[in-house]
Amino acid sequence: MRPSNGPDSCPESHTEAIPDGAPRGGLRSLCNAATLAGSLTELAWVGAHVLMYPLGTRTEALRPDPRHRPGGQSPAVRALFATDPLAARVPVLLVHGLVDNRSVFTVMRRSLRRRGFAHVCSWNYSPLLTDIAEGARDLGEHIESICEQTGYDRVHVVGHSLGGLIARYYVQRQRGARRVESLVTLGTPHQGSVWAHVLPTPLVRQLRPGSPIFEELAEPAPSCSTRVTAIYSDLDKVVLPTNSARCDHPDLAARNVLVRGVGHMTLPIHRTVLDEVAATLAGLRGGVVPAAPTRAAVA
Repeated sequence: MRPSNGPDSCPESHTEAIPDGAPRGGLRSLCNAATLAGSLTELAWVGAHVLMYPLGTRTEALRPDPRHRPGGQSPAVRALFATDPLAARVPVLLVHGLVDNRSVFTVMRRSLRRRGFAHVCSWNYSPLLTDIAEGARDLGEHIESICEQTGYDRVHVVGHSLGGLIARYYVQRQRGARRVESLVTLGTPHQGSVWAHVLPTPLVRQLRPGSPIFEELAEPAPSCSTRVTAIYSDLDKVVLPTNSARCDHPDLAARNVLVRGVGHMTLPIHRTVLDEVAATLAGLRGGVVPAAPTRAAVA
């Protein structure tokens, strides 16, 4: 059964998660204190991320967190997984964006582990990548390795920016739905970005609206069973227009969640986004609780 677009709201100070179909603000929303605060937070995080970038140049090995054992979780963790306790054990793979690495997920990785997810790791694709389909194949190989290590048949994937598009291509065009239980994208250019016209490299050209990649992704995908959630922001200055970060493919039945006042690079660290990601992976969003994932037979 596929999830339907349902009301999801998660207010926090000046930022809120707004359900699909909610009214969007106009020029007035760009000239307020919340927008200014979001812009300053974005600048501060970009500066901090530049300093942390060298620490994330190597792909992270998958190491189960020994702290998360049955019966040993906090009340908040038990509440998160009350409907589906096995969801805490499903591997979660974090995929970064263009010209970046796993350091962008420093906060999210720690947050998911503290919330009870036992298998959380990140993956670095090659900085010399020139083709989204090639990146998707590499992602598929890495996911197969994770499934072999953990014994699980399926994983969750969270992709920031280009990472979300690579994961979507894998799910939609390379039969990745059989391995990906749910895909959450953060500021991903599902319909391209006008900024892609500025830099004429092979990979960036693929991010132009209407490129062959987006024509492929617009094709029917009736057999795609992966639950897709696209989180996007009205303050995103990388994906323009900002609505291009929505995933509106009719066969994917994606949930589109708008957060206000959060910059592109701030999405992976913002509390509202972290809450939404955790709740989605735990099966609490979309009105449908996913079936418990199965473990593969281990010889």
